[in-house]
Amino acid sequence: MPYYKRIRDLREDKDITQKQMGEILSCSQRVYSNYERGDIDIPTATLIKIADFHNVSVDYLLNRTSNPKFEK
Repeated sequence: MPYYKRIRDLREDKDITQKQMGEILSCSQRVYSNYERGDIDIPTATLIKIADFHNVSVDYLLNRTSNPKFEK
């Protein structure tokens, strides 16, 4: 399983393009694509933005848990 497969799956579940996610995160489509492929590490602040956007925990995005719920 690719390192950031869940990020791609969540994006595709919402029918959002990489370009649209790049705009949401203030980065280019190419940079976002590199995030999904695991070619570059996602900065912590960006990882938090992705988790907040999808309403899941950062641990879920990083495959540290199978529970997508964000626990406050």
